[in-house]
Amino acid sequence: MKRDRWNSKLGFLLAAIGSAVGLGNIWRFPYTAVENGGGAFLLPYFFAIITAGIPILILEYTIGKTYRGGAPVSLARMNKKFEWLGWFQVMVAFVITVYYVAVIVWVVSYVGFAANQSWGADPTGFFLEYLGISASALELGGIQMNLVGPFIGIWVVTAFVMYRGISKGIEIACKIALPALLILTAILVIRGITLPGAVDGINYLFEPKWDRILDSSVWVAAYGQVFFSLSIAFAIMIAYSSYLPKDTDVVNSAFITATANHGFELFAGIGVFSILGHMAYTQGVGVEEVAAGGVGLAFMVFPAAINSLPAMNGFIGVCFFGALLFAGFTSLISIIQAVISGIADKFELPQKKATTIVIVPAFLISMLFITGAGLNILDIVDAFINNIGVAGAGLIEVFLIGWFFNLETLRKEANQFSNFSIGKWWIYALKIVTVVVLGFMVISNTLGYVKNGYGGYASIDVAVFGWGSILICIVVAIILTAMKGKEGYTDLSKHNKEVE
Repeated sequence: MKRDRWNSKLGFLLAAIGSAVGLGNIWRFPYTAVENGGGAFLLPYFFAIITAGIPILILEYTIGKTYRGGAPVSLARMNKKFEWLGWFQVMVAFVITVYYVAVIVWVVSYVGFAANQSWGADPTGFFLEYLGISASALELGGIQMNLVGPFIGIWVVTAFVMYRGISKGIEIACKIALPALLILTAILVIRGITLPGAVDGINYLFEPKWDRILDSSVWVAAYGQVFFSLSIAFAIMIAYSSYLPKDTDVVNSAFITATANHGFELFAGIGVFSILGHMAYTQGVGVEEVAAGGVGLAFMVFPAAINSLPAMNGFIGVCFFGALLFAGFTSLISIIQAVISGIADKFELPQKKATTIVIVPAFLISMLFITGAGLNILDIVDAFINNIGVAGAGLIEVFLIGWFFNLETLRKEANQFSNFSIGKWWIYALKIVTVVVLGFMVISNTLGYVKNGYGGYASIDVAVFGWGSILICIVVAIILTAMKGKEGYTDLSKHNKEVE
């Protein structure tokens, strides 16, 4: 069966950058930086990019391009005993898919709300009422009918792109979405830096607090931001790179992807905090009193900041939520493709059939997140899947491949078609630095959740949706690993003869 390919290296890079540049770049990075030393955070942040972000990107690009399959098949071709890890990563991606859709549904609605500031003078109250928030994660409260329209719309558009495949679907979508995202973000930045009080917001973001530089939690936060931001360790980049021609320069591609992604984080941060600085200025309070991260920044704080603008409120609001929409959508299609590639490659299914197998259950399960309990469930699942699932998958990946596979063969493969070669530092960064930092992150996060629960939620809520989501990923990964695939799916030489 002939395997789809990217039309060009540019198409691949736009898709990879689109995957990396997601909601977290806009609403997670600026607040994470502020909370961890401001400008001083940039030192461990750039160190983490060099020692973990780029090395893992090179690793995953090389694995995908060399072994020519989604994460489960590529890892199985490296060592049959590694296949289960690929399926665990795929299941993590599947879980992220079903709740990521819900956030994009909210964003779509808010593009409309922003046009005339429908949220009124109390954006926080409006958001909670809009979602019909129930008291707990187990109190579903029924499907919120106001979310059904955008929910179905997002799934229809997503399915359309996925059914068209890599070159005719994802690549074209990213070629449209990435320039649009950049233009909308540039408008936000230009408008933001011209506002009274903007300098206060930017200073608050970048002013270095050097006393925090020796705090281990700051370094862990830096590695965490780099790790989650680049879409590494949950099957995406292995899947994407598996559609590359054999002679692609993966080292160069990894540096371009990381530079574009992290550059966008800094750029978006300037836009967000300049507008928050203006909001603080109009209220006569410090920026720290209005700053927030995550869902709170996007749907509660930023609408209030839009209200405070002297002019062009609706236009700037549409730009902000439009940017979130494009960033979120390019990430969503990459996450789903990671799952589709895993299924298609092991069972030798065409893209359309594999897409149906993935999207139908994802659609049904994601309905859980448009109930009254949706925000509570999302908060719990997101915390556990990211801090234990993604980080744990990354730790196991670099540990198994670093210590039980000859990394030197992958280094030579990466260098074969590269303009500049990676040295031995790459091996040591993966085998030692990344293993130690990720190991510390996973252990501390896991112990923290065991001892303290999460977010003040009832222990039963955390058990069902937090630990339960991790358990489901493990169990389904074991089942998929045990299932019989098409004969010879681990035989790379047989596969290469079929596709060349």
